[in-house]
Amino acid sequence: MTNPSSTQGPEHRYTAQVANTIENQWQKYWLDNGTFHAPNPVGDLAPAAGETLPEDKLFVQDMFPYPSGAGLHVGHPLGYIATDVYARYNRMLGKNVLHTLGYDSFGLPAEQYAIQTGTHPRTTTMANIENMRRQLGALGLGHDERRSVATTDREFYRWTQWIFLQIYNSWFDEDQQKARPISELIDELRTGSRKTRDGRDYNSLSPAEQQEAVNDFRLVYRSNSMVNWCPGLGTVLANEEVTADGRSERGNFPVFRKKLSQWMMRITAYSDRLVDDLDKLDWPDKVKSMQRNWIGRSRGAEVTFTAGDVPITVFTTRADTLFGATFMAVAPEAEIAERLVSDEEYGADVDKRWTMGESSPRAALAKYRRSIAAKSDVERQENKEKTGVFLGTYATNPVNGAQIPVFAADYVLAGYGTGALMAVPAHDERDYEFARDFGIDIIPVLDGDVSESAFTEDAPHINSANDHGLDLDGLGKQEAIDATIDWLVVGGHGVGKIQYKLRDWLFARQRYWGEPFPIVYDEDGNAHALPEEMLLVELPEVDDYAPVAVDPDDADSEPQPPLAKVTDWVNVELDLGDGPKTYKRDTNVMPQWAGSSWYQLRYVDPTNSEKFVDLENERYWTGPQSPGDVGGVDLYVGGVEHAVLHLLYSRFWHKVLFDLGHVTSSEPYRRLYNQGYIQAFAYTDARGIYVPAEEVEEKDGKFFYQGEEVTQEYGKMGKSLKNAVAPDDIVRDFGADTLRVYEMAMGPLDTSRPWATKDVIGSHRFLQRLWRLVVNEETGEVVVTDAEPTDDDLKALHRTIAGVREDYAALRDNTVVAKLIEYVNYLTKAYPAGAPRVAVEPLALMVSPIAPHITEELWTRLGHDGTITFAAFPTHEEKWLVDDEVELPVQINGKVRARILVPADAAQADIIAVALADEKVAAQLEGRNLIKQIVVPGRMVNLVVK
Repeated sequence: MTNPSSTQGPEHRYTAQVANTIENQWQKYWLDNGTFHAPNPVGDLAPAAGETLPEDKLFVQDMFPYPSGAGLHVGHPLGYIATDVYARYNRMLGKNVLHTLGYDSFGLPAEQYAIQTGTHPRTTTMANIENMRRQLGALGLGHDERRSVATTDREFYRWTQWIFLQIYNSWFDEDQQKARPISELIDELRTGSRKTRDGRDYNSLSPAEQQEAVNDFRLVYRSNSMVNWCPGLGTVLANEEVTADGRSERGNFPVFRKKLSQWMMRITAYSDRLVDDLDKLDWPDKVKSMQRNWIGRSRGAEVTFTAGDVPITVFTTRADTLFGATFMAVAPEAEIAERLVSDEEYGADVDKRWTMGESSPRAALAKYRRSIAAKSDVERQENKEKTGVFLGTYATNPVNGAQIPVFAADYVLAGYGTGALMAVPAHDERDYEFARDFGIDIIPVLDGDVSESAFTEDAPHINSANDHGLDLDGLGKQEAIDATIDWLVVGGHGVGKIQYKLRDWLFARQRYWGEPFPIVYDEDGNAHALPEEMLLVELPEVDDYAPVAVDPDDADSEPQPPLAKVTDWVNVELDLGDGPKTYKRDTNVMPQWAGSSWYQLRYVDPTNSEKFVDLENERYWTGPQSPGDVGGVDLYVGGVEHAVLHLLYSRFWHKVLFDLGHVTSSEPYRRLYNQGYIQAFAYTDARGIYVPAEEVEEKDGKFFYQGEEVTQEYGKMGKSLKNAVAPDDIVRDFGADTLRVYEMAMGPLDTSRPWATKDVIGSHRFLQRLWRLVVNEETGEVVVTDAEPTDDDLKALHRTIAGVREDYAALRDNTVVAKLIEYVNYLTKAYPAGAPRVAVEPLALMVSPIAPHITEELWTRLGHDGTITFAAFPTHEEKWLVDDEVELPVQINGKVRARILVPADAAQADIIAVALADEKVAAQLEGRNLIKQIVVPGRMVNLVVK
């Protein structure tokens, strides 16, 4: 491939060298003149005296990137270029556009590097941010650099801690379905208008008991709950950070289920609002479905079985299948398992498959727990091989009195529902597999075949009647469910219930590189939130960034965070209103999700030291714009991989802030757009090891690396596949505008597309043709003329304008490029010596959002002052979109035999006359009878002959 910068040619040709020079000059101009600075209504970023604030605004945002030490490859800027194009287009429509980019800069990679090298994570992180800023800056992205933030900025995480305190000092009022200040809860508890969770009188409790009663309501609470403990990383992980085979997503270390006291956020209180408000968002249906499924709202019943004097409550959406429940299963680690397990020996008649080879249920349960300790929740639920142990206990089925065995089974999770389920093997595949493997009865209660597998279709009920007024036989699904729930409620065996899959958010990590909690503990271990005036709680300097070393395979080890070793920071004397006392700081830190849950609000008001965001600025940029509008960022672009976690957490934080009156918008992101990925060929050697793709050579259809044949595959571009292409190289060899045009032209933004460096030259040649329409390559003179455009010119121009405007607005940048190429080619062919100015200047404006540097230069050479950034985008005239003539195919007996040109407004009789007069049609009709003649307006003429 020829490098454009080395191409010999006229002195003023648009080469990579010329492109680089132009791009550097204009990037400096934009920076020096604050071209992309978007004014706020109030505060430091308000308009200067005499300037007015535009009413029409647009807030465009990219998903928060992590500043990796590996730098960017050409796949990373895909979304950033697309949002920049959209932002530039809207500036030309006269809008005040807020577009910036910050960095999600807390996280494990920098900490692990610090552990290995002793380099402070901040040093590594800031170097990575500067490198990323340099790489992105070379692409000409129109960001307001004043608004850029990093989650590791002290002023930023001060406000992250402040938001944590707002959530901690709040509770969710189920009656009002909103968060309220904890002070209002205490008032209600004192007056008796609200009861404690356990029904005790609040005023009769001791101070410690009162604090505990209040903590039961808080949106942030400590829970002695089952967590994912990863000794190899020295921290607990969220479920989503654990792979299906029970290992850490980062580092591939074993992960164990373990009970620990951890901070939790009560996101489940917002389950209904998080589901229902999805209908108000302009988001992809796929993402909405993923969030609905993750929250997992389902309506059903809580049914109470009894095992001796121990009640076992289960949630089911299919109470109508109770007659088919032939065993029960509980989560091995759930408290109910401890209450149910028998201390007696197994009887001689107990199936050996039920006992794990142990003589007693308690010994079997202990052995079973050890055997599943390393399994993730995903693995436990998806594993086809069903395992479990009999607890030596039988439960009574409330609908028929049957005594059914109770098992501990790993496919039941303690965190979902009550940690117990009724198993109906005839109609649930997992229950069927368990019953088959353990020799348990399979009784159908729906009229279907269960000889080979569970019957999961709808069918009339069978085997579903008792002597106590419940008869479901012959009934359909919903009728039977309603009848069963009514019977359970009357008999005191159950209640109607709505259940959710969503679990509360585990909000603590045993790391160093994260936001410290603004929490201290007194000598009795009681937690105290710091007052706002004591923020920021700053991360201390440490000598050793590693948690206390433990065996990565030791499931019984305990987390010992790095901050626990900084004793002079941990132990602190404070006056929290009752005199100076010694407290201990929390040595955990917040998860990386904390900063990314609110960063769009700091973009709005990045220099405000008094508030995390001024309400007037927030109202202008993200407030509701019409009745029923939830508000939020106008366009949010990023990958679908963030569909659940980041977006769900952001929505939760934002809703709490909305409830407390800190923001006017009830959702953070009004419109969401998921970009695709750039993919590339990768190559593996005989060992299956990836080799550098750029060093692979193709010979006779085969591929070779250092003389050895390798295997080609196709996948997402990245460091792990060794197929990354650096944007720096493309910018150097072709120019940033060429890279921008190529990436936007590759295909629809929401689909993945293949990268091919050899094809980049096509985009460069398009820009060269554009350049030649304005600049003489020999002399450097402007070649446009003052000639009047022809009607054909005006048709081509106005149709291009109409199509490009529509495509820019819809983020169809690939078809924008296609239309612009077509128009450039038209002008190049029609005017080899110079095209009319009135045909070329609108072209420069249309190309500007995608290739801003070259068009800035051409705009200046065309005689305009200043920047093209705010020049009005061209508009089209409707009259040039209407054809004077249209071409119609003429079919004879279903086959096209000719094409005719007729006036666009011709009457049907005139169209038929033209068709019959055509020589080809006349020849086909000779000697035949015309039976029928049909005109489909604007489409075709159809003649039927015999």
